[in-house]
Amino acid sequence: MMKCTVNRVPSRSPNDVTALDKCIKEGLIEPQDVVAVLGKTEGNGCVNDFTRGYAVLALKSFFAEYRTEKTSSISYVMSGGTEGILSPHFTVISRKGTYSQAAVKQDRKSLAIGVAKTADFLPEEIGRLAQVDEVAAAVRRAIAEAGIESASDVHFVQIKCPLLTADQVHDAHNRATSTVTEDTYKSMGYSRGASALGAAIALGEVDRERLTDEDVCSSWQLFSRVASTSAGSELSYCEVIVFGNSAYAEGPYFIAHDVMKDAIDAPSLKRLLDEHKDAEMVQVLAKAEAEPTGYIRGHRHTMLDDSDINHTRHARAVVGGVLASVCGDPMIYVSGGAEHQGPPGGGPVAVVFKRRE
Repeated sequence: MMKCTVNRVPSRSPNDVTALDKCIKEGLIEPQDVVAVLGKTEGNGCVNDFTRGYAVLALKSFFAEYRTEKTSSISYVMSGGTEGILSPHFTVISRKGTYSQAAVKQDRKSLAIGVAKTADFLPEEIGRLAQVDEVAAAVRRAIAEAGIESASDVHFVQIKCPLLTADQVHDAHNRATSTVTEDTYKSMGYSRGASALGAAIALGEVDRERLTDEDVCSSWQLFSRVASTSAGSELSYCEVIVFGNSAYAEGPYFIAHDVMKDAIDAPSLKRLLDEHKDAEMVQVLAKAEAEPTGYIRGHRHTMLDDSDINHTRHARAVVGGVLASVCGDPMIYVSGGAEHQGPPGGGPVAVVFKRRE
């Protein structure tokens, strides 16, 4: 049977693995069982945020001392930006055993994790249907690997996706092809949006037959209620991590989700915590976005007009503060830029719980 666990460890810098090492030595984490690490690093979360790649390099080096196989078998998703009260940390996801159709179903569903990777993308594919389709296929593979039988049992799909650099834009031009944008910062949004739509298609939330390239970062009525995507320059493909519940998994952990209607929708998280008040909150996973209309509940905001601080940084600070005030913990995973991830201005919020047994 598959058995998944989730542990949070603080970090004092992007390359700090002291707390992780302590957890391993205390037997809380088994290095051979780690399948993914989600991190919040303290960079700017933009194109030139090299804290993400720095953290991945440090983690790969660290796990190489413990594991016999290549550490590339671990999916690393680093989300830059810990604005406001967000506390830098790593969320370590472990999985013992694998899904098998021969396994006996349990009376209750427990946390099940599936991981997958896409192929590398050409610059001209980022932010377009080529990326959408590749991600959709990867999400389906991850769902199958996790033994999740229904889309309704998928509660969070974390995707790390690439962005466009100036060199990649020039490369495309030299090959007489065009990119979705020449603005490297805007390319992050297109990549996040295309990845989110891929997840939405895999889960039956969006009809692929009606989707066009022009819908990406335009048709905001198309979105996934569980997709969370983060763009970075440290990879050229997409890492996909599916969080769900399965009767083919065992253990005390499980996950549930809701959707924030806007950046100050604190009741969305409160509903989850109230519904599962008999369980321990292990981690909160959420998306943050500056409302694209420029208004929140009828009042104007200036996040989109600030030329000094990118709107994704504003949004992370706001949503991080709102959610931390509800759960009483700033060491939560809040990622900025929610294109096609929840309704415009909002985003999915999920909680990993542990049953008190």
